[in-house]
Amino acid sequence: MWTGVFPAVTTKFTADDRLDHAEMERCYSVQMEAGCDGIIVCGSLGEGPMLSPDEKIEVLKTAQKVAGKKPVLLTVNEPGTREAAVIARRAAKEGADGLMVVPSPIYHTNPEETVAALRAVAEAGDLPVMIYSNRLAYRVDVTVELMEELASDKRFVAIKESSDDIRRSTEIINRFGDRYDLFTGVDNLAFEALSVGAIGWVAGLVTAFPRETVAIYQLMRQGRREEALAIYRWFRPLLDLDVSTYLVQNIKLAEVLAIGTNDRVRMPRQPLSGERRKAVEKIVRDALAVRPKLPSLQTSPRSTDKLVAAE
Repeated sequence: MWTGVFPAVTTKFTADDRLDHAEMERCYSVQMEAGCDGIIVCGSLGEGPMLSPDEKIEVLKTAQKVAGKKPVLLTVNEPGTREAAVIARRAAKEGADGLMVVPSPIYHTNPEETVAALRAVAEAGDLPVMIYSNRLAYRVDVTVELMEELASDKRFVAIKESSDDIRRSTEIINRFGDRYDLFTGVDNLAFEALSVGAIGWVAGLVTAFPRETVAIYQLMRQGRREEALAIYRWFRPLLDLDVSTYLVQNIKLAEVLAIGTNDRVRMPRQPLSGERRKAVEKIVRDALAVRPKLPSLQTSPRSTDKLVAAE
């Protein structure tokens, strides 16, 4: 159902902490113009846990306005399954193309609870679901065995694989073939995951560097591994900013320098300051100073085609 680069977009705020829809429209348009294949709103990078349910729906509508016919997914990351089901229903009513579901970000569910919660949200929304498997950030591991339990429900269509173990990608493919659309969710493992068969990338630094992200994906898709690797090696110091407690502040600061937006965040987060800000600015400025010239890309294959894995 889904392939390609799906930005986990940031949420933009005004100086008085309201949603800045005009700036979100501008920034999301940058993603679409670069050739991204969909949008995911209100995730970890989108500060979803800091948004009210009404605000989440507002952000969804803004993204839909920009994305046109491309899919827009709403992240479900509520602490309670009841609340998760409510927002899933609202997302369906507002025309979301799917849900990215985080299993219990507060209470660390056991395997039986994890499966039950995911099923409850899928049934409530009755939309295609991308399962967000991130055992490091959320302390709940959606294992291959749990994916097998969920495979009988056709609403579970994709996996955002963020276990930080590249072996998991191959395990998923070996067990399920193409039953699930496999997306990588760790920026600094993206090349490796695409090499072993992932067909999508839920990306973070793409919000600041969309054309480079799309180029890596498309080059891998076209079997042009060495060209993709050259860009990826340049990109790696930036991609490392995604794997941090401060990923939201890091990436919003990268957006400031790369696409001229702001780095306002919602408390308790605060924008980077002091030595930490200087360090991130240096990484971004150093990369901008040697930004690679991107190769010409062939006409993008149909989204239903398979990614060409590197040999």
